[in-house]
Amino acid sequence: MIMEKSQAMERDSIATARMLSEALPHIQRHDGSIVVIKLGGHAISSDEAMASFARDIVLMHQCNLKPVIVHGGGPMINDMLEKLNIETKFVKGKRVSTPETVDVVEMVLSGKVNKTIVQAINNQGGKAVGLSGKDANLLQCKQADKSLGMVGEPFCVNADVIHSLIENDFIPVIAPLGTGEDGETYNVNGDTAAGAIAGGLKADRLLLLTDVDGVKDKEGDVLTNLTANQVNTMTKNNVIVGGMIPKTQTALDAIFDGVRAVVIMDGRVPNACLLELFTDHGAGSMIRA
Repeated sequence: MIMEKSQAMERDSIATARMLSEALPHIQRHDGSIVVIKLGGHAISSDEAMASFARDIVLMHQCNLKPVIVHGGGPMINDMLEKLNIETKFVKGKRVSTPETVDVVEMVLSGKVNKTIVQAINNQGGKAVGLSGKDANLLQCKQADKSLGMVGEPFCVNADVIHSLIENDFIPVIAPLGTGEDGETYNVNGDTAAGAIAGGLKADRLLLLTDVDGVKDKEGDVLTNLTANQVNTMTKNNVIVGGMIPKTQTALDAIFDGVRAVVIMDGRVPNACLLELFTDHGAGSMIRA
């Protein structure tokens, strides 16, 4: 029994060493690259998933990648609105952001959610710093749609503040809020904010962590490599539908702004970011120009 356990441990050690060796070319390829990662609110609700994500981020940083985290927090916002008895209205499935709602969004995202992620990364040996799109006018916005209230569409990204943090060895963790021209606060969709920030940084990668495997064809199979033209054609032919449309549009906008590649992937898969960046097969659907 002891011998079998020892042999199993040896096999595991050999497998680990082999994976590290195979990862070397990918680590070298991404050396010094900026990677923007959109983390959904559902992942934050699990302590185990949060710790695993934080370890991956610190490992990426140790390998000289420059991770920038943009997070959501929808479930936490919904819980707080319910506790405060604030009615949530929706137009075409999208939340209407009244001034009262935006106050709650800012409190939850910039407070509890942001600091939970920061602390998780710091607990794993990283140096994370939390901020929102309002800090140093990081995300300057205009109103996206009057019917949705204070929902912002970024038109300018102050990338200098993020570059400053990166150059000083910090990991930025950003809440998706923005500032209007008159100083008003805007609620910004997390994917939209991540895409705008990735474009402003001319990032090597934008990773959109979702709760689906990626972009699928008519048969339901995940497409691992796509061009912008293919995405446009699939959207016109109603192959890409529903909630995947805004994600692929975010990807196309980011690529247009100078991001080298965008990956839409299932963030529930353990070590999803490492699988995408450091293995041959990757994870999810990669979209390039």
